[in-house]
Amino acid sequence: MKKGIKNNISFFKPWITKEDKKAVMDALDNSLLTDGPILREFENKFAKFTNAKYAIGVSNATSALFLSLKALGIGKGDEIIIPDITFVATANAVLQTGATPIFADVEKNSMNISTKSIIKNITSKTKGIIPVHFAGRVCDMKNISKIAKKNNIVVIEDCAHAIGARLNKKHVGTFGNVGCFSFYPTKNITTIEGGMIITNSKGIKDYVTSARNHGLTKTLTQRYSKGKPWDYDMMQLGYNFRLDEIRSALGLSQLKRIKKLNMLRKNIYEYYNMKLKNLNGIITPESSSKGDHVFHLYIMRVEKNNGISRDKLFNELLKFGIKTSVHYKPLHKFSTLKKFSKNKDWMNSEKLYHEIITLPFYPNMPKKHQDYIINSITKIINNK
Repeated sequence: MKKGIKNNISFFKPWITKEDKKAVMDALDNSLLTDGPILREFENKFAKFTNAKYAIGVSNATSALFLSLKALGIGKGDEIIIPDITFVATANAVLQTGATPIFADVEKNSMNISTKSIIKNITSKTKGIIPVHFAGRVCDMKNISKIAKKNNIVVIEDCAHAIGARLNKKHVGTFGNVGCFSFYPTKNITTIEGGMIITNSKGIKDYVTSARNHGLTKTLTQRYSKGKPWDYDMMQLGYNFRLDEIRSALGLSQLKRIKKLNMLRKNIYEYYNMKLKNLNGIITPESSSKGDHVFHLYIMRVEKNNGISRDKLFNELLKFGIKTSVHYKPLHKFSTLKKFSKNKDWMNSEKLYHEIITLPFYPNMPKKHQDYIINSITKIINNK
């Protein structure tokens, strides 16, 4: 083992700075700790950053997807096309509305949803598409938008991996009807738990703002600013999906350095590519310098004909104290979701599932840790 490195390389480590901690502590000094002015500032700054008319903070990205679907009238009997390779939250949000998720295949190189597979899966029941900007790379939104317009269906962008990603200077989440973001600890910025919805539709914004707060007509701040604090109404079915002031303060602090965080990720990503690209049987992921990739995950592939399987590499790396993962197990393989697997054409997702492995990757990752991982992979591959 390389000197100075303990036998434990974490898959991910959140980067919480002194400024982040101060922002949280300052928020704790306020009397209003939820649904208040810090959230409003976070929403305004996020809307400005993405160039969307509206941004609405919610408890997490799953609730963001769910509320977006509800705002667009999605419900029982409807079908929503989603990629077969994504986190289960994408499917969960669809199922919670009563609609049916339909799993489309993904592209072999980008791992984003395949437009050809979308077209194959459109039926008279199709009401929407949820393209997931996988691992930080923007989907083919030009063609997805054309497909949606032609078939009169909505687009809900799952931007959980893609804060800061743009295509022709247009930020993800602004191509479709709505965009949903995650601030989970592993994401490009974090509020620990939390999410954001962006949209240019006032109707969607008004629905989500009320629905996230039990369907009430007034926020907590509005209730106590004037008049009788108990004088409010419930105009629709709602949920408790609010984002509090503490997490909003952390999000605001992290958003200030999102460009730096994404650049650091890019540098680590490119270093992996440079050092691993010539290894026999290893396929490194595609890069980009166009701003349409924010490098959320580093996922390489282990070809079957290499003499070492993905699973064996995973186990061998554990012996070196290196924790890796797989993003993700295809949705059609989950017990709860198998019954929705009408389509059997998942050639790429099936193949990728047996080859992909995600390496440790985070913006403040020490260079010596990355070198240790690269050297360990090289030893394993060369000594197979």
